[in-house]
Amino acid sequence: MRTTMDFPHEVRVVENVFIPLRDGQRVAARMWIPTSAESRPLPAVLEYIPYRKRDGTRGRDALNHPYTAGHGYVCVRVDMRGSGDSDGVLVDEYMEQEHADAEDVIAWLAEQPWCDGNVGMMGISWGGFNSLQVAARRPPALKAIVSASATDDLYVDNMHYMGGALLSDNLSEATVMFAFNSLPPDPAIVGERWRDMWHERLEGSGLWIEQWLQHQRRDDYWKRASVNEDYADITCPVMAVGGWADGYTNAIFRLMEHLDVPRRALIGPWGHKYPHLGVPGPTIGFLQETVRWWDHWLKGSDTGIMDEPMMRVWMQDSVAPQASYAERPGRWVAEPSWPSPHTETLEYALSGHHLVPEPDEGQASEVTLASPLSVGLFAGKWASYAATPDLPFDQREEDGGALVYETKPLDHDLEVLGMAECELEVSADAPVAQVIARLSDVLPDGETTRVTYGVLNLTHRDGSAEPTPLEPGEKYRVRIPLNGIAQHFPKGHRIRLSLSTSYFPLVWPAPTAASVTFTTEVSRLRLPVRPPREDDARLRELEPAEAAPELETETLAPGNHQWRVIRDLATDVSTLEIVNDEGAFQIAETGTVMRRATNEWFSFRWNDVNSIRGETKTLRRIEREGWRTEVVTRTVLTSTEHDFHITAELDAYELDAARGHPRVYSQNWHTSVPRDCV
Repeated sequence: MRTTMDFPHEVRVVENVFIPLRDGQRVAARMWIPTSAESRPLPAVLEYIPYRKRDGTRGRDALNHPYTAGHGYVCVRVDMRGSGDSDGVLVDEYMEQEHADAEDVIAWLAEQPWCDGNVGMMGISWGGFNSLQVAARRPPALKAIVSASATDDLYVDNMHYMGGALLSDNLSEATVMFAFNSLPPDPAIVGERWRDMWHERLEGSGLWIEQWLQHQRRDDYWKRASVNEDYADITCPVMAVGGWADGYTNAIFRLMEHLDVPRRALIGPWGHKYPHLGVPGPTIGFLQETVRWWDHWLKGSDTGIMDEPMMRVWMQDSVAPQASYAERPGRWVAEPSWPSPHTETLEYALSGHHLVPEPDEGQASEVTLASPLSVGLFAGKWASYAATPDLPFDQREEDGGALVYETKPLDHDLEVLGMAECELEVSADAPVAQVIARLSDVLPDGETTRVTYGVLNLTHRDGSAEPTPLEPGEKYRVRIPLNGIAQHFPKGHRIRLSLSTSYFPLVWPAPTAASVTFTTEVSRLRLPVRPPREDDARLRELEPAEAAPELETETLAPGNHQWRVIRDLATDVSTLEIVNDEGAFQIAETGTVMRRATNEWFSFRWNDVNSIRGETKTLRRIEREGWRTEVVTRTVLTSTEHDFHITAELDAYELDAARGHPRVYSQNWHTSVPRDCV
């Protein structure tokens, strides 16, 4: 990535300003203001998230906001209410209060003497979510958004549930917020009240995982901020961005299909990161693309961005399976609209152990499967953060516990773009059961790379609003959508469909070790095939990644990133251990020292579904001369046939040379939530 300060506009930085809200509370903002805006007002671009502008996202902010500001925008990075240096307590995601506060912030920005009244909103993950959600509220000054790694449906494609099954990322995300919500504001910004604000957060933020587990179906809790409830609510232009290694790309297809506003989509090979920082690469000049977007919609300049195809996606080439990639080879392709007029459905039937165009007439066979719990240990994360080797490994490690169907070696190259699906006829011997479908590229030497996958809790076969238990032995026709993908399958390779009844730890298992019976010849795999087009070679070339200079930091302790599968044959316990230790570093601008580490363990004993266990532990230390704080959290999730059980611990310390290491706050939770067809 090229870094530069050679911008058209000189920029001054405002370390902190408090923005008033309608109820008298204030949120804290850091701003990058072109000096020219003092005489000639400019548009503002808002990023509004809970991840601590002062220290948590300061490194990323240093790359992004000075760059955009240097191209003629007032960039404003706001800590949401209850986070960072802002007033209040944060009690959940995407609440009415969060959105009302955002409206107040946007109105305040539009009224400032350096703003011309036009505001854009952008963000990744939480910031991508609330950019869509706030756009649906239509604040008058909000003229366009950029939403990266986000979803239009908080239940269907989020970190909590997938196909009606509980994701282990539900525990991981709860752990992230448990840690963030327990951190203090910075005394250098808020003054002597920092300690009172800290204790208010420690006591008031709550245990978010409990709330998320109390809503195991798609009820009003998830609908309240899901913009797909009425796409017409969004009336401003939308740029939607994602990556194939992330968990949020499906929403981009839906947004392009259902929004009725000017819109553009960009999907690369990346995980859960902005595209100029994306891993796997290649990275692109994403900040240049957003400046083109803002210039068009906030300044009225014709940058040509709206003359380009609606969807631009990275068609991935075949690669050998690895748990991490520096880059994914491929090429850019584009579609003028979605659904694409250029894709056609290729259908295969499941027959024997093969995927065939047509099964033998009159044949019908049944195959019963109860997968071992070990299927899934090499599945990787639901959303890759590229902090550890968290992509799926060779699928031969998984397929021993699955039903496997594959084509003959392909007699020509085949390219897929969109969402594949399985239509299966199934029955089960228990009221709750799961089916996981994986689509893989089988190389000539047998190595097998997962391309995409889908999950269905069979009680959600008719939707997730009103799941219904299965009648043991009764046959059902079910559809399993697979996550969207763009993939090239070379001639001579084979396409493999693998079906399993468990996929832990990516998916929490069903309450009993259910067996599922598949009627194969009447079951189908459908692929959205896109023939290559000459137009793809004429696409405008994307510029190399650029950003402002990196934040100056000093490493005080090295990080440690590990991803280990451990099998103890003496106890029959298998464990996936994830170590994400960021070490310690000092921020030169503020003198603040940060220490951050997160460990996760997911384990089970042989095939005992009641032995399933997830545990997470975080350490967060923030210090500066005269100020040292530390927070440790621990969360354990287990389950029985009828309930989920949560144990959590929170300990906060105010470190002092004279007093040592006194604990200033401690709270423990022990709670249970009934299983609801999950």
